[in-house]
Amino acid sequence: MNKTLISLLLTGALAFGASAPAIADIEHAVQASTQYTDLVTKREVVDKLLNDAVSAFKSPARVSHAGFTAKMPSNMEIVTDRLLQAYQLEPYRTDLLISAANAQIYNKNVDRAIELFEQALSVAPDDIDLHAYLAVWQKFNGNQAESQKHRQALAKLNAGKAQDLTRIFQTIDRVVATPLKEKVDKGALGENGAIVTLGYALNPDGSMHSILIERLETTLKLAQANPKALIVLTGGVPQNHKTEGKLMADWLVAKGVSADRIIEENYATSTVGNALFSSYALARHKVQHATIISSASHVRRGQVLFEIASWQTGPSGITFDTLAYPDKPLKELKQISKGELLGIYRDALRTYGMWSYRSYPLESR
Repeated sequence: MNKTLISLLLTGALAFGASAPAIADIEHAVQASTQYTDLVTKREVVDKLLNDAVSAFKSPARVSHAGFTAKMPSNMEIVTDRLLQAYQLEPYRTDLLISAANAQIYNKNVDRAIELFEQALSVAPDDIDLHAYLAVWQKFNGNQAESQKHRQALAKLNAGKAQDLTRIFQTIDRVVATPLKEKVDKGALGENGAIVTLGYALNPDGSMHSILIERLETTLKLAQANPKALIVLTGGVPQNHKTEGKLMADWLVAKGVSADRIIEENYATSTVGNALFSSYALARHKVQHATIISSASHVRRGQVLFEIASWQTGPSGITFDTLAYPDKPLKELKQISKGELLGIYRDALRTYGMWSYRSYPLESR
């Protein structure tokens, strides 16, 4: 028995002059005769599936490998499954397909992601973001002709975004081709220079991981070689009521670095956040050149994201380079791995402003 039938019964009762108590009796009788515990709507099912996707997305919260922050792959399969179940019920919700595709990007299954993006494009052939996603991931997969096809389509739909995408590709190609360095150069930062040190997940007790301390050792050497440089310390995932930014600042001050040189950024929870939040500090102080310090396996991603973030915030003409703490021998990292490159492409889009998950309550850049 459904609510429409209940409504019809009530209307009929009114037509025959039934009193209010009689109407109440009819509704009670109809409800009592149903065999269902709850009257579930399609909306309620979709909401439940999306809430399940959110729960899978958040648990476990994060794992980190030398600065590469990602979700557990098994969780991403659950996220994808729930989103696609919801899409079966609401086939106009193309956002569910896009979110599912990006879950597969996090799961490093680019082929599956491309299939889902193309399925979404068949529904919305002029969608600007879909052409951008497909241009990126076809390029990543080495399908240059397919990537170019989507870039051309994007140029017709939104020339400015197509130009930005080309700039992103050029930035990534240049950074990836630049050799990593671990040598500190005295005076290299000049008058309006800055050092930007990227945080690393704290231990559960709130102490700094050895990787983060090694990054700080590198920071200290560069700060001593460039005594006028500003120092931005970025990282805000709390553990035991402490954040990376604050602990890094305390460590450097204890080593003799003036607190006046230090800016703590205690809010970023990812490399994307590092770039977006820190770029405003660089803009405020009119920094002309910044050196980014992180682990060697992570620092190229940091540079790409900071460059993209600075396109919006400035300062105009700011340049970046990197200094690596060699968590791995640099010769082993000379050729970038596919996993590292995937992280760069994925987070470049996020920094540029494209949301990975756009299906409320699963919304995340």
